[in-house]
Amino acid sequence: MSAGSTEKTPDDTPGGIPRRPARAANTVVRSEREQRKVMRRGFRHVGRAISEQRGMFTLAVLGSSLYGAMTVASAYVVGGVTERVILPAFERGATTAGALALAATAIMVVAVLKIIGIIGRRLFAGIMSYRLQADYRRRVTGQYLRLPLSWHQRHPTGQLLSNANSDVEASWFFVAPLPFACGALVMVAITVVALVLTDPLLAVVGLVVFPLVFLANALYSQVMSPRMARAQQLRAEVSEIAHESFDAALVVKTLGRETDETTRFAASAEELRDGLVAVGRVRGLFDPIMEALPNLGTLAVLLVGANQVAAGATDAGDLVSIAYLFTLLALPIRAIGWVLADLPRAMAGFDRVTPVLAAEGETPHGPHAAPAGTGGAGVGVQGVDFGHTDADGRTNQVLHGVTFEVAAGRTVAVVGPTGSGKSTLAGLLVRLVDPHDGAVLLDGVDLRALREGEVAGQAAFVAQGTFLFDDTVRGNITLGAEFSDADVREALRVAAAEDFVDRLPEGLDTMVGERGASLSGGQRQRLALARAVVRRPRLLVMDDATSAVDPSVEARIVDALRTTDRPATVVVVAYRQATIALADEVLWIEHGRLVARGSHAELRAQVPGYARLVQAYQPPDEITPAEPEPAGAQA
Repeated sequence: MSAGSTEKTPDDTPGGIPRRPARAANTVVRSEREQRKVMRRGFRHVGRAISEQRGMFTLAVLGSSLYGAMTVASAYVVGGVTERVILPAFERGATTAGALALAATAIMVVAVLKIIGIIGRRLFAGIMSYRLQADYRRRVTGQYLRLPLSWHQRHPTGQLLSNANSDVEASWFFVAPLPFACGALVMVAITVVALVLTDPLLAVVGLVVFPLVFLANALYSQVMSPRMARAQQLRAEVSEIAHESFDAALVVKTLGRETDETTRFAASAEELRDGLVAVGRVRGLFDPIMEALPNLGTLAVLLVGANQVAAGATDAGDLVSIAYLFTLLALPIRAIGWVLADLPRAMAGFDRVTPVLAAEGETPHGPHAAPAGTGGAGVGVQGVDFGHTDADGRTNQVLHGVTFEVAAGRTVAVVGPTGSGKSTLAGLLVRLVDPHDGAVLLDGVDLRALREGEVAGQAAFVAQGTFLFDDTVRGNITLGAEFSDADVREALRVAAAEDFVDRLPEGLDTMVGERGASLSGGQRQRLALARAVVRRPRLLVMDDATSAVDPSVEARIVDALRTTDRPATVVVVAYRQATIALADEVLWIEHGRLVARGSHAELRAQVPGYARLVQAYQPPDEITPAEPEPAGAQA
């Protein structure tokens, strides 16, 4: 939300795209040196596209070349028909059926081959473009999944969505006209040779316009480049604001921020509109010029050629062929301009995608398998330090030298005031993040030494903020894995969810809606717990994962976890005394340090801070006073 947000610097977002306050420096005017640099990088990007899709590019260029060759051939067929059929018919007042059939056949053969060339060019160019987009979307999203949470926390979700969608699409948008442009070069080469062989004088007259066409293309690209780049940046920002507003719909509505959010989005949308209007204005100016230049060449050829025909220096068929060639060349030459104009936009998109693909911090994995076992896993935390690093490289230390062990099969509650590092510790136990110093052990093996997927196969994590997919109850529990209905129902029983699931309209096959919108918060939490339990983890970590259920249901869940035939070591971050009292041992964390450990009764009697926290909701006459805290207890 805009209120109270911290403005980001260009380094805060992938590709260094600044938020609104920093955009004043993003001017439309670029120096000639910058423009040349963009074009050089753009041509390297073209080479990247060709090298990654050589087969499709080759087929597309062959189709485009066939179209170009047949376009040139059609000009000579028209000239030949004019010379051998139409003019003799005018002279004699009649023609033969054979001559007409031959003319029609020649025109049809050329037309069919042109159609084949067009289909091949468009089909294979489209396949090439969409393959590149699909490949880079997979790369980007795969990188998102590999990068640690600390990286994601430094990048806004809307920007990441833009990277994987519109930025990838923009990166390869130029690919569609690229084979056409390459075929146009072949066509131009064939045409120049044919023109010179047909009539050198008329060829020179017509070809004078070619430098003007390429000069106009170059000028068009130079003027369009910064406008296209800015429009792409604005698309990313509109996407970011839209996602942020929609994702925070509950906050927007409950705080009456609809008008403010609409205004904020409208401002960004209007900037995008103005940017696209600027692009349209340039196109509106240059398109008529690009259309007119080849026609000027045709007009010059006709003017000079008419005098040549009158003087007997050339014949009417050659004049028609040359004039028709210049008419047909307009569109292929424009295709070269389309590629040049799209390169700046492609580079703007690729510059935002590249930092994601090059981002460091991917979670490394070791060579070892997790220790074999069917019961609970032993957990060891040895001298763990951890801090969150912000975008400026500053570290906010959260945990300091935390050391403890949890015996296999035990239930341990982690308790502490808000901001003491409990959730961070929970994330460390399932390797959502790695400690800066120290180690987290599973049955004596450092989590960092385990192969990819081994931690997820041994440990399950249930967060307080529950996410459910727009799927059935069964689909949200199995997530596509092969579990029987008996396994699913047993997991629901442990999570105290079986009763409410049976009351749903279609039971396990009931659709829960986006993010589980049709369920209550407590129901969503219980399904998330069942999703973890069904996988029979040896370590189950619950980060205040029962906060939305009532105490009686919570007690049933904890009791079921302890008595189930699928024993697991359970570490639960909790606040409520009813939950904590069911744990075998309690760890009291304060200011990122493990201050005390023991049973609930022991800590309530000996640690005043603990006693105040767990008894905060009890009536005053039921509060048990704690013994004075020994001096130096938090040292």
